[in-house]
Amino acid sequence: MLKEIITSVQAYFQAHRFIIKHRLWKWIFIPGLIYAALFLLGIYLFMQSSNSAIEYMLLKSGLKEWMEKMQSGWLNFLLIFGQLMLQLVMLLFYFSLFKYIFLIIGSPLFAYLSEKTESIIEGKDFPFSAGQLLKDIARGIKLAFRNMLWQTVYTISILILTFVPVVGWITPLLALLVECYYLGFSMLDYSCERHKLSSAQSILFIGRHKGLAIGNGMIFYLMHMIPFLGWILAPSYAVIAATISLFNAKNAGITVPGQ
Repeated sequence: MLKEIITSVQAYFQAHRFIIKHRLWKWIFIPGLIYAALFLLGIYLFMQSSNSAIEYMLLKSGLKEWMEKMQSGWLNFLLIFGQLMLQLVMLLFYFSLFKYIFLIIGSPLFAYLSEKTESIIEGKDFPFSAGQLLKDIARGIKLAFRNMLWQTVYTISILILTFVPVVGWITPLLALLVECYYLGFSMLDYSCERHKLSSAQSILFIGRHKGLAIGNGMIFYLMHMIPFLGWILAPSYAVIAATISLFNAKNAGITVPGQ
């Protein structure tokens, strides 16, 4: 899996050179500006509601009342640290819901960008079909809802684990890995979709090569550490990098169905 993660990371650098060489900036900035605006809105909503949600969970579980009765400095430290871990997990959960909304809205554009990338790499055209495009959009939405459901199940399990002292401290890392996997999954699926893999076949293939998905998602989130510019570049870079990483994987001996 480590080799696949490295392949995905390297693909981002290749994507940057690819974008410059083929002057794809208009396909980067248009969806990027929309994404950045939605991202800011998502962060604002999170900050407005997360503290109230955490306070509600602590009160309903009785954990906060029990801690106050114990009057232990060590237990209070564990509570504060646990709240921080819970807030980080919730931030990733908010982000994942926001991500799926954006992926559903931007599905036609990202599918086209992935197709254009592969068309340039392989020097061949993929014939346009309005009917096929509508089918691809429907499939993308269906798969996004499927991934959102499973990711929500995993995230709720991780949220419950957050309340376990010490063990709960690793939950943000677990939540991040899950988030990276499902983000990379969505980006890789555009290529799988184009090569006529069914949803079940795409799920099976990407599940066998989790490193390609996790590596793509990792760099996507790291790009968010660069305020605004990173938010603008991240979505389209992720799509192009995923397409390139799948092409590189094929050349490295990984059997890619449909290719």
